[in-house]
Amino acid sequence: MANFPQFILTRLAASNACSPVLQSDPRREGRNLIYQHGGTGRMNLTRTSIVLIFILTLTTGASAEMRPIIGKPVIDSPELLEWPYDNDTVTPNLNDPTSNTLHDFHADISSCDLCFSSEGNYHPALRDVWPIFLAKFKDRPLQNWFYTTSPPVAMPQLARQIVQFGNLYAKCRPQVVVATGKVMKQLEETGQTAGEPHPLYKDRGSVILVKKGNPKDVHSVWDLGRRDVQYVSPNPALEPGAFDNYANTIYSIAKNDPIPPGGIKPEQLIDTIFNGASGNPHKWLAGSRIHHRDVPWSIAYGKADASVIMFHLGLYIRDTFANLFGLVPLGGTIADPQPLKGTTIGTRFVVRIKGDWTPRQIEASEKLIQTLLSDDFTKILQKRGMLRPDGFVPMND
Repeated sequence: MANFPQFILTRLAASNACSPVLQSDPRREGRNLIYQHGGTGRMNLTRTSIVLIFILTLTTGASAEMRPIIGKPVIDSPELLEWPYDNDTVTPNLNDPTSNTLHDFHADISSCDLCFSSEGNYHPALRDVWPIFLAKFKDRPLQNWFYTTSPPVAMPQLARQIVQFGNLYAKCRPQVVVATGKVMKQLEETGQTAGEPHPLYKDRGSVILVKKGNPKDVHSVWDLGRRDVQYVSPNPALEPGAFDNYANTIYSIAKNDPIPPGGIKPEQLIDTIFNGASGNPHKWLAGSRIHHRDVPWSIAYGKADASVIMFHLGLYIRDTFANLFGLVPLGGTIADPQPLKGTTIGTRFVVRIKGDWTPRQIEASEKLIQTLLSDDFTKILQKRGMLRPDGFVPMND
């Protein structure tokens, strides 16, 4: 396998922080956010393949070492009755109090034709392309399949051959996975990849997600340091890749600003947001599990005012809940993003996973890879705010 550039951001220890504060259940107020994942067809789960899309983060402009983050966020999630599950909680699990709750669906599934473990940050594009993928099975429709759109869980999912959502236990081994660059390296070192990875897509930088109308008047990363602006991030323990991406974007944009307001240093900005210097005990909030679900909930109904989030995710959230959210560009405009110097840009890759697969599983895996590398998916990515990366080679039927 070719050597991959590893830009793995420093994971920062967390200490000296406030106790978690639970929020009231938004569903009791009839105001819960509802995401609709498309995906037509039956969700008869199968045993199968995983295409692994890996995140190798690149930073525009000169890289600068950020001040260590030693604070600890307040977990911002709804207060719920924690009903016991039928069996013990397993790893990996995707239980999330702001969206993924399956207490009254009971299942144990262990036969799959396709199991696709994917990172979730581009899930709207996957939803759009899935009917195109299923249409490739003309004479014999694919019936037993599932894919996950979550933080990367490929390594534990491959090791334990299980993933849990509430009382649903899916025991199919992935053949196709979405993961970070660090996980990619782990998969390579453990001999689980089959063939070379293909460059799949790259993001277009980040934006600041705010409430509709931007009531806190947030216009730059510097405004995120104000005492009255409460910031929500991915959970640094459960989504370290996403957390580091956004934290380093804040720091590096500030570091490359030639005229910082009031002479504030980027180290001061980091201390104010993450390390308790603001004096606001709810200054830094974090989601419980999956940031592309938790962050919007926290801004809409929780304690948060703003969050740095990938451009394409911000577009999807704003367009889905136009009456709740607004976007602040970090370079250029929302219609034409031009990421500021220092913005972290992520590139994803797709790869096959080794396994003793059946002919049906191999067929499903290959058709999935063809679909993800097709011209059809290129158009979907562009529509959803992403681009094909340098070195991309299309694979059409």
